[in-house]
Amino acid sequence: MKNMKTKKTIRKVLVINSGSSSLKYQLFDMEKGERLAKGLVERIGCGGPADHAAALGQVVAELGNPKDIDAIGHRVLHGAEVFKDSVAVTPAVLAKLDKLVKFGPLHMPANIGGIRACQRIFKGVPNVAVFDTAFHQTMPDCAAMYAIDPKYYKKLGIRKYGFHGTSHRFVTLEAARFLGKSPSKVNLVTCHMGNGSSLAAVKNGECVDTTMGLTPLAGLVMGTRCGDIDAAAVLAIMEDGKLTPAETDTLLNKKSGLLALAGSSDCRDICAKAEKGDKAAELALEMLAYRTALYIGAYNTIVGGADAIVMTGGIGENSSEVRERIVNRLGALGIKLDKKANKIRGKAGTISAKGSKIPVVVLPTNEELMIARDTAAILGRGK
Repeated sequence: MKNMKTKKTIRKVLVINSGSSSLKYQLFDMEKGERLAKGLVERIGCGGPADHAAALGQVVAELGNPKDIDAIGHRVLHGAEVFKDSVAVTPAVLAKLDKLVKFGPLHMPANIGGIRACQRIFKGVPNVAVFDTAFHQTMPDCAAMYAIDPKYYKKLGIRKYGFHGTSHRFVTLEAARFLGKSPSKVNLVTCHMGNGSSLAAVKNGECVDTTMGLTPLAGLVMGTRCGDIDAAAVLAIMEDGKLTPAETDTLLNKKSGLLALAGSSDCRDICAKAEKGDKAAELALEMLAYRTALYIGAYNTIVGGADAIVMTGGIGENSSEVRERIVNRLGALGIKLDKKANKIRGKAGTISAKGSKIPVVVLPTNEELMIARDTAAILGRGK
């Protein structure tokens, strides 16, 4: 008995989300189940902190130089097929992450930089990587693979991976609790809608399809991303404008979507414009609602009939206007909107009318808490 190893109790968990020019953080007390602090450091490398290490130094100062942080959880964009679940960071894990930069050249260097900075500043504190792609690893090949020569999958890893997985997983668990069902038996269509948006088809608690693909570009109309588009249209645009692959990537990811259609990537601005009769804004909202309803209908079929349709994310939780446009397109599924209930913002509730065959539920997401829970679970609470 004396030689048995016991896991360390994980109480305080720092969650880090390192972006290309920003660093978000939250500190959780896992025993009390409460958030102790949150913050954001911006303009990294462009007028603010010189790098992520300097930004993390600012975080440490804001937290009062804490000495009692037990673990650090990191949001990491892409695990490809190498990491199918969250993992404790080791030198071997870092080496593998370095090889995955090609899957997310904008985000992955920042994600990895945040981990390395934490290792230097919080010496001896364990780090855990939590992947946006992990929840979608259960997709069957018929949903994940592209109909191209298999050599591109074998050589380059080109297939659908999906993103927002931490959010989809969190609201899946919340929806099961809300509905009084076992997480392993719940069927859902989860809609994470914000500046970046994606849907997931969840059958028996596991993802069987999602709208984003190799990158976060595919699927819905988004703030600055075009979503689904004919690949030949992209080739025509490149040829006409003599665009390089990098320029085309910028066009499709940063200069398309709602921004291109209505002059703003902020859904609140577009709703205000549409209310005043702006036809471009009206079209943008209808395109967003149409594409979302299209996928909801398809995913409801794939999961064999959803127990609920879940709305989350900045738009999903707060935009009654967008939710109404989407739900009004779901009449064929026996769904009707309760306009009074649909006025809720940022809190849980059912917005479909009584008698609807499938409830439509708004559930606030909390990716940071999910990351903290994963971190604590992997490293062990010592209980």
